Amino acid sequence: MNIFAAKPKQQFLRGLHNVGPQHHGNVVTIGAFDGVHLGHQAILEQVVDKAKSLNLPSLAMIFEPQPHEFFAGEKAPARLMRLGEKVDALFAAGIERVFCLPFNRYLSQLSAEDFIKKVLVDALGTKYLVVGDDFRFGCGRKGDYNLLRHAGSLYGFELTDTATYILNGQRVSSTRIREVLETGNLQAIPELLGKPYTISGRVVYGQQLGRKLGAPTANVHLHRYRSPLSGVFVVETRLPNGEVLPGVANVGVRPTVSGDTKPILEVHLFDRNDDLYGQNIVVEFRHKIREERRFDGVDMLKIQIQKDIQQAREYIG
Repeated sequence: MNIFAAKPKQQFLRGLHNVGPQHHGNVVTIGAFDGVHLGHQAILEQVVDKAKSLNLPSLAMIFEPQPHEFFAGEKAPARLMRLGEKVDALFAAGIERVFCLPFNRYLSQLSAEDFIKKVLVDALGTKYLVVGDDFRFGCGRKGDYNLLRHAGSLYGFELTDTATYILNGQRVSSTRIREVLETGNLQAIPELLGKPYTISGRVVYGQQLGRKLGAPTANVHLHRYRSPLSGVFVVETRLPNGEVLPGVANVGVRPTVSGDTKPILEVHLFDRNDDLYGQNIVVEFRHKIREERRFDGVDMLKIQIQKDIQQAREYIG
């Protein structure tokens, strides 16, 4: 995962100061795109197809932090993916340019009319805009589809909205995916995301406690206040060389040994002890074994870890 290693036709632009005249003229969509689920993918496909027909670049505008994170802070819902994962997913969907706007006090107070003029028109030279049917923007969320339609006639860009993506009578949304992950029903995730749920990141040095407990782990910091899922899971881990290895993973705050305030992902690979420090791995969650909990001492935790490993091996077998 490296948002700065995009293919030649793919560009990651962060902040208005990095947008120049050469980036003018785009087919644009705007959103949080957390998870890049099937509903998002339907929008992105529409954007890519339209960009090809107009012979223009396709561009997805996102925000960092996400607006609800700016306003709610630690109380904001858990992210489904980090910025780098999101950018990779947008590129994988065919988007050529990902434009990330810092969501700060200035942007939060920018009126809907000024957002259209300064960002969509002056910076991006938007020629065609695709938004969801419930899209709101600008200070106080006063901007809506009708305002965009009026602005389109004024500034010369076309506009279309997309219907809510419904599956089995329910709206596909990031909120719904978080709810499913919280229940541990991982088998229901692929029909919402289009693939199993994964977390990717760079392996960092830990406290080496897993080795002492008989289960060395590759640790990945999640860099968020909370994770959309927690507990112990059967996983498959893809290494940088493409090899996929089975294992067991814990996502949480490790209450027995550290009591961290932010969650961490710890992955134990079966029958392997590769040196993965500094490398990027992708962890696919297959099955939930149990919730994370505090044990009466490290010895009890060690016994439970071996039980988790045995249960994971049985599931895979």
